[in-house]
Amino acid sequence: MTAGVTGPDGPDRALSGLDERQREAAVALRGPVRVLAGAGTGKTRVITHRIAHGVDTGAFSPQRVMALTFTTRAAGEMRGRLRALGIDGVQARTFHSAALAQVNYFWPVVAGGESAPPIVPNKVRVLADAAVAARRDLDTATLRDLAADIEWRKVAMISIEAYARLGRPGIGRLGGDDVVELHAAYERLKDERRQLDFEDILLVCAGMMESEPRVARAVHEQYRHFTVDEYQDVSPLQQRLLELWLGSRDDICVVGDASQTIYSFAGADPRFLLEFERRHPDATLVRLERNHRSSDDVLGAANTLMRGRPGALSLVAAGAEAPARMDAEGIAVSVHPTDEAEARDVARSIRTAIDRGARADQFAVLYRLHAQSAMLQTALAAEGVPTTVLGGRRFFDLPEVREAVMMLRGESVARPRGDLVDAVRDVLRSLGQSPEPPDAAGALRDAWEARAAIARLAEAAPPETTLRAFTDDLAARAKDQHEPERQTVTLATLHAAKGLEWDHVRIVGLAEGLLPISYARGIEQADEERRLLYVGLTRARRTASLSWSLRGERGEREPSRFLAELGTRTARAAGAPGSASSRPSAARSHARGPRPPR
Repeated sequence: MTAGVTGPDGPDRALSGLDERQREAAVALRGPVRVLAGAGTGKTRVITHRIAHGVDTGAFSPQRVMALTFTTRAAGEMRGRLRALGIDGVQARTFHSAALAQVNYFWPVVAGGESAPPIVPNKVRVLADAAVAARRDLDTATLRDLAADIEWRKVAMISIEAYARLGRPGIGRLGGDDVVELHAAYERLKDERRQLDFEDILLVCAGMMESEPRVARAVHEQYRHFTVDEYQDVSPLQQRLLELWLGSRDDICVVGDASQTIYSFAGADPRFLLEFERRHPDATLVRLERNHRSSDDVLGAANTLMRGRPGALSLVAAGAEAPARMDAEGIAVSVHPTDEAEARDVARSIRTAIDRGARADQFAVLYRLHAQSAMLQTALAAEGVPTTVLGGRRFFDLPEVREAVMMLRGESVARPRGDLVDAVRDVLRSLGQSPEPPDAAGALRDAWEARAAIARLAEAAPPETTLRAFTDDLAARAKDQHEPERQTVTLATLHAAKGLEWDHVRIVGLAEGLLPISYARGIEQADEERRLLYVGLTRARRTASLSWSLRGERGEREPSRFLAELGTRTARAAGAPGSASSRPSAARSHARGPRPPR
């Protein structure tokens, strides 16, 4: 379908399949619009169908639409969904990608033909050089914390002078004055090298819009309609740039969920979402609370956890008339003697489910810190269960995938015609792919699973797809970070799991010091940890389970305060001594197996 031309069902074709509230959001095409979208309520669907409906009805010109989000993966998914709806020409980008494109385009215009400075490839490395120049010997961990502190200062739009007046605490062995000195040393060295960092991209783009009327006019002419996904994660700097892009217009739709604000440490400020009507008194407000993902048990726990929090939504299961009950009665809770015992229990339960017919890719194990993944990987490998760690090497960067794609590209030239599935299987076989996976988990099994994912993509392609078209699709997937599903259990931090979903989710480490993390000492920081648990729970379609251990590397532990908040039975199970098998309620919950959605 050509962009701007309505489909066979007329101008309302993009509205089909939407529920009442989703449709209400999709038809609100003019003026400011705020969509409060709870977990699993179909916010990406609403965003893309609203844009498609705007194009179909002639309200939007696709080339004048900017859809903004926060990750390359999310932007790629948005572009893919728009393509599936027959919409081409919309700019679906991250804030940084959009700003970088404008900086590269306008810099020669405002700087007499000079190209824009290069981007700093590694902020920590530049900071290390600045520290040496300032006669400071800093370890890598301190340098990383300094880099994060610099990023926060810049996205909060705080100058170094204003930062010094804040009286922020030191970092590691560095006092507050030392930290300020290194902020300044970093900026000086970067300027001497004529480089920009990630945050400078936004700052420079905003500066151009403010100081160069011709730049502002050109951007305002190019883009008229703005949509912002995950608006609860916007920083003051991103908000400022968004306002400059908008200018005097008010054609903006923001979509977000304050309960999923988990990046406050990086400058995210949910007040921009919660107080949207203060800046836009005539805004249309739509609430999406009908959850199309999770079971009643999961929704009940999620609603309980966020009850009474600012901006919290009451999630209603699809087909139900009222919010899910406020309890966690159906959530399995287990306590274990040690972290090792907890990891073994997780691995055994998943192995048992797989032996009973479940697929590995239906499971995710989520945790607060990356360091928790190694023990879980070891335990799952001992049970012969393959895993993928989110945040590790990207799928299309894996050597076995790169080799397969290169071979397929060559084969597409040699064999332009023929059956796609047979051609892909032949190439993979030549690379050592066997019909059945290796018996044990490990590097060989990981490589087998990666190549098998390519084979499944070929099997799912339309019958007329050529090998050349297939390799082009692989290249597009690599660019958009649209990775194929692998038949593996996913291990991920709670932060990395945001935006994803699985049938069954295990959340481990529900102990004080882990979740909430030990340095979350204030009320606001503790609330951020609660929101992390909420995000983890709402990743589950069918079942969620929680666990913790009585003893870790640093000694005895106490159960997380969030377990008590989730309800009487949950707190009782969490406080029981010994292993999971000693608690009848938790043992029965595990024995029941996966619960079907109600």
